[in-house]
Amino acid sequence: MINLAAPEIWFVCGSQHLYGPGPLQRVAADARDIAGALADSPKLPLKTISKALLTTPDEIATLCMEANSDENCAGLILWMHTFSPSKMWIRGLNALRKPFLHLHTQFNRDLPWATIDMDFMNLNQSAHGDREAGFIHSRMRLSRKVVVGHWSDPEVQDRIGAWMRAARAWRDWQGARFCRFGDNMRQVAVTEGDKVAAEMKFGFATNGFGVGELATAVGAVSDAEAKALAGEYEERYDVAPELRKGGERHESLLYGARLELGLRVFLHGGGFKGFTTTFEDLHGLRQLPGLGPQRLMADGYGFGAEGDWKTAALVRAMKVMGDGLPGGTSFMEDYTYHLPPDGHLVLGAHMLEICPSVATAKPSLEIHRLTIGGKEDPVRLVFNTPPGPALNASLIDLGARFRLLVNEVTAVAHPALPKLPVARAVWECKPDFKTACAAWILAGGAHHTGFSYSVTAEMLEDFATIADIELVRIGDGVTLSSLKQDLRANDVYYYLAQGFRA
Repeated sequence: MINLAAPEIWFVCGSQHLYGPGPLQRVAADARDIAGALADSPKLPLKTISKALLTTPDEIATLCMEANSDENCAGLILWMHTFSPSKMWIRGLNALRKPFLHLHTQFNRDLPWATIDMDFMNLNQSAHGDREAGFIHSRMRLSRKVVVGHWSDPEVQDRIGAWMRAARAWRDWQGARFCRFGDNMRQVAVTEGDKVAAEMKFGFATNGFGVGELATAVGAVSDAEAKALAGEYEERYDVAPELRKGGERHESLLYGARLELGLRVFLHGGGFKGFTTTFEDLHGLRQLPGLGPQRLMADGYGFGAEGDWKTAALVRAMKVMGDGLPGGTSFMEDYTYHLPPDGHLVLGAHMLEICPSVATAKPSLEIHRLTIGGKEDPVRLVFNTPPGPALNASLIDLGARFRLLVNEVTAVAHPALPKLPVARAVWECKPDFKTACAAWILAGGAHHTGFSYSVTAEMLEDFATIADIELVRIGDGVTLSSLKQDLRANDVYYYLAQGFRA
């Protein structure tokens, strides 16, 4: 994964001086033990460190300011071992700019029924210590995730892990750069958006660059470099005979290699984490880049076609969330439907640019005609995707706010597609095709998405909570009547939310 940091999560325990130095030493030791167990858990993607036992307002404020300034801190886990009067936390939490998770747990799993006395009760009172903390979080209108259960519980660790992945993706967005080669597709609405508002809200910058700058980088690739990469293609993929060395269209493969290498040089030089292209702005290029974006996505770059910078940023965030998990994540588009009476399906694809991280088997590298763009036939990887649970996500700009849509789906096996020369996925929508598609349209979801087998709806919900944006989740149990009511209520809430936080 390119440009991916491995930040830390700070484990912070709250208490007070009411109990004396002996109990506080025990509290600190218990907090270190929990943090150590979380650090050793294979379920958690980020290192957890026991940062502090906080017992005064000044300690709390100082730590929160330290967290803000420490780039290696991706977020905090807060736990109240005893009772920590929450007015002590106001100044610090007002200043905190890092996401936090409230872990409602206790050190001991089982109660020692025969020996419980008031000393034990005073020491192990997370049951109401965390409620005091929860009140101040709610009173201050703070966005956070609450996880309940014993810290050794695998389900608890799974939920903490989902939040860590979201927190890591959020940190990855801070200061990230996304490159747009040209503008978005002409007259298209959903790929537009307010890049200033996005940078204010999300922390990443999106800027445009002339496709001529990319053409210059492509032109600077040496013959030897292009031949070496073409040789790698022949080793890694099932390359069509006409594209192989000595084949009648080998030059097209060499140019595809030049495109990839030029893109890599440009993106690496600018420190970019994602990019967009558009078939309507290819001046100076012989092909619409297809193979290059596919392979760059596989390395962790975000991508959006037709200038769709929001989807490029979302794909990057989803790549970060899913890092190390089985499956993969790709740019995707709902392209066409299969609508028999029993078993409606969506066929997802794009002109060229689907990431091979979601391939079910070794991709083939082929060349076919592309009637859009008016350039030479482009090379591309062609493959199917595996059956299994997946989801589509879309980040849209509603003008006054951003909305993240998530539709849980089930990818399925499908008949052969011998005349469809692109990578593709076929899926069933949840809760069902008609409800899901109507809900997506009612919520204004885009036709471009991030499609993933590794990212879960919980991760994206946590991400939306951290970003403080609206989430619309379409899955089992959703009805159109309830969704429409939720959308209307959300319009009111997000319009007034700034006032609510006062």
